[in-house]
Amino acid sequence: MASALEGVRVIDFGQYMAGPLAAQLLADQGADVIRVDPPGGPAWDTPANATWNRGKRSIVLDLKTDEGRATARSLIASADVVVENFRPGVMDRLGLGAVAMTEANPRLVYLSLPGFASDDPRAEVAAWEGVVGAASGLYRRNRVATEDGPPVFTAIPLPSAYAAIQGAVAVTMALSARERDGVGQRVEVPMFDAMYGAVGYNGYKLHGDTSPPPGAGFNLTTQWECGDGQWIMFHTGNGRTEEVLTAAGVADWVAKGYVDRERLSKEPELVKEVMDAARALFKTRPAAEWEQLVNDAGGECAVCRPSAEWVDHPHARGSQTVVEIDDPVLGATRQPGIPARMSLTPGAVQGPRHALDADRDAILAGLSAAPVVGGGAPTDAALRNVLDGVRVLDLCIVLAGPTCGRTLGEYGADVIKIEAPGRPPMGSFHGDVNRGKRSIVLDLKTPEGLEVFWSLVDTADVVVQNFRKGVAEKLGVGYEQVRARKPDIVYGSLNTYGHVGPFAGRAGHEQIAQAATGMQDRYRKPNGMPETQKYAVNDYGTGYFGALGVALALYHRRRTGQGQHVDAALAYTATALQSSFFIDYDGKTWDEARG
Repeated sequence: MASALEGVRVIDFGQYMAGPLAAQLLADQGADVIRVDPPGGPAWDTPANATWNRGKRSIVLDLKTDEGRATARSLIASADVVVENFRPGVMDRLGLGAVAMTEANPRLVYLSLPGFASDDPRAEVAAWEGVVGAASGLYRRNRVATEDGPPVFTAIPLPSAYAAIQGAVAVTMALSARERDGVGQRVEVPMFDAMYGAVGYNGYKLHGDTSPPPGAGFNLTTQWECGDGQWIMFHTGNGRTEEVLTAAGVADWVAKGYVDRERLSKEPELVKEVMDAARALFKTRPAAEWEQLVNDAGGECAVCRPSAEWVDHPHARGSQTVVEIDDPVLGATRQPGIPARMSLTPGAVQGPRHALDADRDAILAGLSAAPVVGGGAPTDAALRNVLDGVRVLDLCIVLAGPTCGRTLGEYGADVIKIEAPGRPPMGSFHGDVNRGKRSIVLDLKTPEGLEVFWSLVDTADVVVQNFRKGVAEKLGVGYEQVRARKPDIVYGSLNTYGHVGPFAGRAGHEQIAQAATGMQDRYRKPNGMPETQKYAVNDYGTGYFGALGVALALYHRRRTGQGQHVDAALAYTATALQSSFFIDYDGKTWDEARG
């Protein structure tokens, strides 16, 4: 089985972004997706349709006519999954709503992606991207312990993207539940609710002492202009600052107190001295040289490149973060690749989008008149979480990896968070991404810690870690090492750049992925300085893509008994989140709206 969703049929009624992207994520994992468009084609005529509709078969139906609705009902009767993102009630008025269709086809998984939930007082509001973004706090300027500053607009349609990702996760989980229970179900993932997956810990209201730790007001983690006029994103989060300073020829900064956060919190004149010295230092080399020097020293740094450069970057191409597809309208294109990858069922782009209505005859000829066979709706007594009985070992830190584990826990898994001794507290991160998990402290650098770890592996179904490439193997807990002990294990690895390509071994946080892929360039200030997107959209998004990969792998294991490795990365996610603009072709101008 080359793809996890091979044999699964999806009917895609989606328009604009959320529905088409959710269906695209399923198509890339092997589903047979039939795209239903109105006469005249998609409601949004955008080059991004080449990405969102790739690999789908096409049929045009006028759902305002009896004939069109009858054909749609026949398609749904033949399907495993329906995807739609109209306002609540629209599909019901067409006679194609979730209740009616799941009663007619009890094995159907019916995904709705409205702007606001069907039980939200705003359900009838025209939930365009900006409306949902404003309502969910997307444009609020985020600062530690403060709410000041104007909203920051982003043209990246994050509510739609997050709804699509979480919708794909939910569909895969529902398919797994169907394998177990024999029935489908209705799934609703509102864009408004999904967007809170990106707001995350920023939405927490903290009580008690919320004062920042010593030195929190100053950090070298920011963008710096270099000698060639380009900018880099430098990050000190992995504790390699002294090694970087030594490589840069300024090891004496340590003795001067330039990295002493406690002193910097009390001596404003020292802060000014450090900032002046840092500005001068970064001007001594071009941006690309700084990127190489810092990463060679084990630190974190990326050139703040525009997407037009990332699309051709050796790592983007070599890691398949960007793929080439020959589109029938645009010609040769470069598009985001597959953001959740598995070792046994890696998925693949199933070809370009098809011409409008190109597959009508074949689709209609393939419709079966035989009734769908399936059980009735589950009773209350039969209802249970899809991952009941699944145990997850979560070795992750900070945001992306723990978000993956938390998501699996929300679907019913027993998640055991394995912490290293002496790890510093995570503040509000912890309350957000580790809720619902059990916790144990283990030192995996000791025989005693490893002994307990292996005893847990014997009872586990999933292991998730977000170490840099090679670190888990050095600890003795890499995929091949765990698989030797537990052959059917599903093992998720989340990192910055993935596991292949020239940047595969590099470290990085949220800001690094933003800088490398063009996301910070989209927020460039009038003075030319790139700006950080204020929410950890790649961290959280990678956690959800990791959960998608694990869900697909568990679905495959339920059908075959095989475990496998799952790969997700911040750079994959950052590229996918920009898919509304991130497509290159002959004549493309990278002049989309910015903010």
